[in-house]
Amino acid sequence: MLNKLINFYQNLPSYLSPEIVSFGGFSLRWYSVSYIVAILLGMAIIKRLIAKKKINLAIKTKDIDDFLLYLILGIFLGGRLFYVLIYNFTYFISNPLEILLPFSFNDGIRFTGISGLSFHGGVVGVVVALYYFSKKRKFDFFKFADLYCLVIPIGYTFGRLGNFMNGELYGRITSRPWGMYFEDFRGIPFEELRHPSQLYEAFGEGILLFVILWNLKNRRLPAGFISGFFLIGYGAIRFLIEFFRQPDKIFQGPNNELGTVVGFLSMGQVLCLLMVLGGSYVVYEAKRKRKTPTFL
Repeated sequence: MLNKLINFYQNLPSYLSPEIVSFGGFSLRWYSVSYIVAILLGMAIIKRLIAKKKINLAIKTKDIDDFLLYLILGIFLGGRLFYVLIYNFTYFISNPLEILLPFSFNDGIRFTGISGLSFHGGVVGVVVALYYFSKKRKFDFFKFADLYCLVIPIGYTFGRLGNFMNGELYGRITSRPWGMYFEDFRGIPFEELRHPSQLYEAFGEGILLFVILWNLKNRRLPAGFISGFFLIGYGAIRFLIEFFRQPDKIFQGPNNELGTVVGFLSMGQVLCLLMVLGGSYVVYEAKRKRKTPTFL
């Protein structure tokens, strides 16, 4: 019985489908739904804080609704452009229409959906959106940013679960029994067990980081502290988990089978170090200037 359970667990990815339903040339995918759920859940949490008057900011639930379009554009454009520039520039410079259009134009026109978003780029895009909207509505930028950085991790959890359903962003080879058998981009199963790094990230950078930030908000920390700590927390946790995650294929080569970019560091780890440095500066400035707290 135990062996059957272990076998089922290790082969779980082969039982999952990235599609919820498909008809004609259209398919509804778990990955898309996960983003929708993440955004709506984050908005619901923020609106509840507003309703309970837990925020030291003159903001209304209508402002959260109005910011939705800016948020989506920030996530999509930042995540997409960052992915194009850093992870697959050579391909997209030859196929520029595919950067923002969900079609492949090689060998005719074929619907592919938008494949490839960078979380680090999404963060940059959201920061730009937060800054623009806060200036437009005359909000304190750091208080407004704290509000969204508080809920990003719980939304991120759903994004990584969507990656797991897609069978992508799997981990490195392992002999540990909690490893799983994934498939490559051709649908051919790997012979070796691999770390389910999507689930590690969903828990570490998602649930764990959310719990930490949620508890920090009760300590009446100066505006900007939550934002800075989010950058530090995400960067540090993902830096460690990247040792279990398979680096991006685009960086692999004859003398670099793993796909690292600086010594033993992956591109994700390099970007995470920059996040930690940036977050540390934001926390330092928040404490130095002793601004009023974001959360009451």
